[in-house]
Amino acid sequence: MSTNQDSGQAEVIDLNKKSYKGSIDVLKTPQPHSLPVTMASSPTKVIIVGCGVAGPVLACILKSKGFRPVVYERIKRDSDGGISLMLQSNGLRVLALIPGLLEQLPGQVENHMAFYSTVPGHEELLGEYTLETPLDTVGTMNNSVNSVGMGIRRHDFLHVLSGTATKAGVEIHYEHKVIDVQQEADIVHVKFENGTTDTASFVVGCDGIHSNTRISLFGKEEASYTGLTQLGGFSPSPKSWSHKNAMVNYFGEETHMISYQIGPDLNSWAITRREAEHKETWRAVDDSILEELKKDPVSKWGFGAGELVQTAKKMIKYGLYDRPELKTWHKGRVILIGDAAHPTSPHLGQGANQALEDVYHLVRVLLKHSPSVGEPSMGALKDAFEEFESIRLPRTSSLVKQARQTGEKTRVIKGTAACLARNEAIRAIWENPKVSVQSLANARSGPFEGESEI
Repeated sequence: MSTNQDSGQAEVIDLNKKSYKGSIDVLKTPQPHSLPVTMASSPTKVIIVGCGVAGPVLACILKSKGFRPVVYERIKRDSDGGISLMLQSNGLRVLALIPGLLEQLPGQVENHMAFYSTVPGHEELLGEYTLETPLDTVGTMNNSVNSVGMGIRRHDFLHVLSGTATKAGVEIHYEHKVIDVQQEADIVHVKFENGTTDTASFVVGCDGIHSNTRISLFGKEEASYTGLTQLGGFSPSPKSWSHKNAMVNYFGEETHMISYQIGPDLNSWAITRREAEHKETWRAVDDSILEELKKDPVSKWGFGAGELVQTAKKMIKYGLYDRPELKTWHKGRVILIGDAAHPTSPHLGQGANQALEDVYHLVRVLLKHSPSVGEPSMGALKDAFEEFESIRLPRTSSLVKQARQTGEKTRVIKGTAACLARNEAIRAIWENPKVSVQSLANARSGPFEGESEI
């Protein structure tokens, strides 16, 4: 979502002019992990549906291995939607496999966490922790957790990824919405809403929570509203904020807020609360909702939270929905990854990072079961896809459940007594930060230790 350039608004990242290298120059792509190009006599064509996070990264790596990936995206080039995301160690570890990519990321590395109570009459700091070592490729490659992660505006991140894929020679076609996928013994036919069709040896659907590839494989499913909405936006970093390079959580009564930097003087934030159902549009709200929020009690919160709301120029509002958990992610020559396979609520910040883990393991098993990078047999694909699921299904299922429980048990709590009990639990957690940091390490470990296998 782009923000207005009104007077007083923090400057929004312009990828054509600057990349805030000063905030991320510790991120250097490790040369030992650069991807050697493998040439096949006749490149195997792969259709990748979706040019979000996973799609262009998968395309770049497959291209370097000798495949011919073609990416199809349903929306227009550089369309603006979503807010921001936190790239964590596991996701950065995969991005580091593409030479030169980390240096291009226009984000802000966070190394501090703070937790505040904003319950009326009980406003206080519950805990904070500074990770001693800044994020670097040593920590990234060795699975250590030495930073909170990198906060980055989603639109700018996707711009870098699609640009990197294009420079690598990957075909990307925008405004191509999948409406049908049909399979034969050794080929897949993909039909688009604009009347065009294409074929490939196999198809990877990474077209997000509204995946048409998933519908084509398993039929339309009913999404159930969780009862929670999020409203988020961008604001100048609060002048009253004592934290730099920080992710801050605010725990109120029936309301939770999180904020982190996505640039030297720019913050992203999101408010979660229980409300009537709201669509998953991920598009900007009108000015009336913006002005209404500025009169909301959250706009009076301390510790910089209220200032973020008061200075916001544009916001997005969306409902949080659950979808049925799939028992398998593939059928024949078509497989799902990322949110198309395992959509999750945002409370752990692992959605994009798990999609990147998917990319790594999918490439690894494809190379293992079809090392010649020629046209894979149905048997080779079946073995690769089944091994992929045996690794990824248990991990993503666990994290999806953890994210849901985090939202229900800590984010939006009703009643002062229950809120104060939650606050004490948070305080106790950060009184022993070594245990808490180890918990972070468990979530952010993977997808490999030491040297990459691809």
